[in-house]
Amino acid sequence: MKLIQSLFVVLLSGAFCLPASAARIKDLTSVQGVRSNQLVGYGLVVGLPGTGEQSPFTEQSFRTMLSNFGINMPPGMKSQIKNVAAVAVHAELPAFSKPGQTIDITVSSMGSAKGLRGGTLLQTFLKGLDGNVYAVAQGSLIVSGLGAEGADGSKILVNTPTVGRIPNGATVEREVPSPFADGDFITFNLNSSDFTTAKTLAETINNFIGPGTAQSLDASSVQVRAPRDIDQRVSYLSTLENLTLEPASQSAKIIINSRTGTIVIGKDVRLFPAAVTHGGLTVTIAENPTVVQPNVLAGGDTAVEQNSIIDVRPDQSRMFKFDPGTTLDDLVSTINAVGAAPGDLMAILEALKEAGAIHGELVVI
Repeated sequence: MKLIQSLFVVLLSGAFCLPASAARIKDLTSVQGVRSNQLVGYGLVVGLPGTGEQSPFTEQSFRTMLSNFGINMPPGMKSQIKNVAAVAVHAELPAFSKPGQTIDITVSSMGSAKGLRGGTLLQTFLKGLDGNVYAVAQGSLIVSGLGAEGADGSKILVNTPTVGRIPNGATVEREVPSPFADGDFITFNLNSSDFTTAKTLAETINNFIGPGTAQSLDASSVQVRAPRDIDQRVSYLSTLENLTLEPASQSAKIIINSRTGTIVIGKDVRLFPAAVTHGGLTVTIAENPTVVQPNVLAGGDTAVEQNSIIDVRPDQSRMFKFDPGTTLDDLVSTINAVGAAPGDLMAILEALKEAGAIHGELVVI
């Protein structure tokens, strides 16, 4: 036991002696089996200032709620519930959450409610994928959105008034079993798969703990031998996740969002020799109808003769040349020099990719 404690002291003393510019293991990876779980539920929001809904499923839920409290409405009686809205409630249950702890929840309208501002969520069961109840939600909503409507049908919306949040609005009732303490190994999963980073991660742990401690399983996972005692395993993992390493550079990519005109160019993008010219044509079509009349003594009818004038003028455009190994800075400077808009830049990049003049992957989203 003293030997293990001494080992942890040595690990902790050396864990913070590595270069500060490198990334920590905890920033690059996650531990397999240690994850959050999604919860969802259905409930009612009451107390709305006339912004609720009068839908069949809302009325059915309202009747069921009253019957649970021992209040039975006469058959055929239609309730007026403009201050009630049916909602979906969802939350993220963090790993290792214990009964009695609280989590934040999001409440969203499911029907035609105009807004949830001022409403209160009644007791709602939040279930997991297995159908079990893991938390119970209830509380007053915080809604940042605002909606207003005039008598003539005109309306204004600020943000989204049909979605709200309740901080600490759900109480955990059941703990999710975790495989963290099972077996003789723990596995680190990289957030971004990369063979080089996986190899570097395994080497970093082996150099620090000892040969054979860690091994790369694939481009995403590194398996590490760990003690079985849960207290020692927690201390062991606390030490490992603070080790630092230099992650490998990501592959060269150019990301283009054609809907928003956003273009992101990675630092490792290179261009092969190429010459580019980019310009457009200005087409002007003018209609100048002319009335044509026959001579006084000649036969014939007065007619309208169409006279179209089509003028095509090329816009002024420049040709620019990329030398071998052109970097991102050179590319941006050159494009800015010719005054290309984002749409023009997309066309240029796509043409360069088709010509095989870009060293990198072109991704259009």
